Amino acid sequence: MNEAMDALEARVHRQLNRMRDLADQMAAVRVRETSPDGAVTAVVDGNGALVDLELSGAITKLSPAEFERILVSTAASAARRAFAERGALVTSFNEEVAEYA
Repeated sequence: MNEAMDALEARVHRQLNRMRDLADQMAAVRVRETSPDGAVTAVVDGNGALVDLELSGAITKLSPAEFERILVSTAASAARRAFAERGALVTSFNEEVAEYA
């Protein structure tokens, strides 16, 4: 019985450590996306929140509506990629956990 408890405890510790790793990896997700014209660069975190925004001199040639469209589409593209990255992390985690089940 002691051997079984030791094995269970080791498994739980592995899973806990893997969960901590997953949390760290998800918190570290950052995606940078630049608009095709180079006017806007958006950086988002794994939650899709804008964490950095860079504007080049090319924005002076844009109308307000064009600027808005490019800004929103660039940030949205970065967010989609960030969500995909998080999804891949979760999928990998789930596959690992299923192996130990």
